[in-house]
Amino acid sequence: MRKKLLISAIVLIASTQIATAGDLSAMSWDKIVAQAKQEGKLTWNVWYLQDDLRRVVKAFESEYGIAVTLPEGTMDGNSEKLLAEKGRDKGDIDVFAWDFAMFETVNMASLFQPLTALPKDDGRVTKLAGFDAGKYAVAYWGNQTGIAYDPAKVSEAKLPQTPNDFAAFWKANPGKFGFNYEKGGAGPSFYQNILRVVSGVDFSNGASDPKRLAALKPALDFFNKDAANYVITASNADSITRISDGELWMAPAWEDHLAGLQKRGEVRKAIKFYIPAMGMNGGGNGVAIPLNARHPAAALVFVNWLTSAKTQSMFNKEFGTGPMNAAADDSAALVPKKQRQYRTTWAAQPFRKVVESTFIDKVVQQR
Repeated sequence: MRKKLLISAIVLIASTQIATAGDLSAMSWDKIVAQAKQEGKLTWNVWYLQDDLRRVVKAFESEYGIAVTLPEGTMDGNSEKLLAEKGRDKGDIDVFAWDFAMFETVNMASLFQPLTALPKDDGRVTKLAGFDAGKYAVAYWGNQTGIAYDPAKVSEAKLPQTPNDFAAFWKANPGKFGFNYEKGGAGPSFYQNILRVVSGVDFSNGASDPKRLAALKPALDFFNKDAANYVITASNADSITRISDGELWMAPAWEDHLAGLQKRGEVRKAIKFYIPAMGMNGGGNGVAIPLNARHPAAALVFVNWLTSAKTQSMFNKEFGTGPMNAAADDSAALVPKKQRQYRTTWAAQPFRKVVESTFIDKVVQQR
C-alpha cells in the first residue's frame, strides 16, 4: 500500500511539473528564462539566408547560453514537416518561420502555441500584409518592393510616381526600364499595382468573376501600348544586375534583396531605392511556436529576442529589412519612414493568380 502511495505521489509531482512547463503563460518571465536555459537549445526552421542568420543568432547564444540550430530546408519543405509532425507528442521544430501571409492559410490554434507569455511590448507587429495573426505569430522580417534606380541617370526629383509617370519615362528613355514577371515578386508587384491603379479594380477582393477581369483591359492596354519601350527581365536578381552593369536605369526590386547584394559587394552601392506614391507591395515573415515544440521555453525566449527593438535595429543594419518593432532604429533602411505609407498589400487569392496568368497571356506573350 505504501509503495502504491509513493508511486502515486511521484506521478502527481511529474504531472504537475509537466503542466507547469506546458502552460508557460502561468509562469513569470524570470522562471521562463530559467527553464529556457535549462532546456539549453532550440531549433529554428527558416528557409533563407541560413548562413547569415546562423551568424547573427550567436548574439542570442552568447546572451542566454542557449544553442540555436538552423537546419537546411525550403519554405515548402519546412511547411510539410510542420504538418507531418502535427500528431507527434514532440516535434523537431521549436520556432517556425513563414511568409506572414501564409499563416492565414491554416488554423493557427491547431498548430501553434499562443504567445501570451511574452513580456509586453507594444512595438511588436502581429498585423501584416492584410492579416492579423493575433496571439499566435509575430513578424520579425519586413520586406518591401519598390523601384531600384541609378542616381547617375535618374534624378530623385524626376522619379516616376504614377502609372502615367512611368509611361512617360518609358517613352523618353526606351529600353532603360525593365521588370520581371516571374522568378521573384518585385516585377509582379510593379505590374499588379499599375493594373490596380489604372483599372480601379479592388485587388483586396479575391473573387475572379469575368466582369472584374474584363475591367482590367484598359490597364493591360496600358502595357501593350508601350511594349517596345520597356524590357522584360529574367528575375529579380537579373533586374538589379542589369542596373548595376549600366544597361538599365530603373527596375522593380526588393529592399532587403538589394541591400543584401550591396552589402556583399555583388552590385554597386550607388544604386538607390524608393517606393512610388502609386503604391507597391510589402509584407514580411513571421515566427510561431508549434504546439509540440520540444523546447518551448527556449523558443519563447528566442522569439522575444528576435522581435525586440534591439534585434530589429540590428536586422535593419545587417540585412536592410524594414524593422518589425515600432521602437527599432531604421536609419540603415534604403527608404525613409515617410515612404512606408505607400506600402500596399498583395492581391487576394484566387484573383491574384488569375491576374498573373492574364498578364502573361495578354501582355508578355503578345510582345
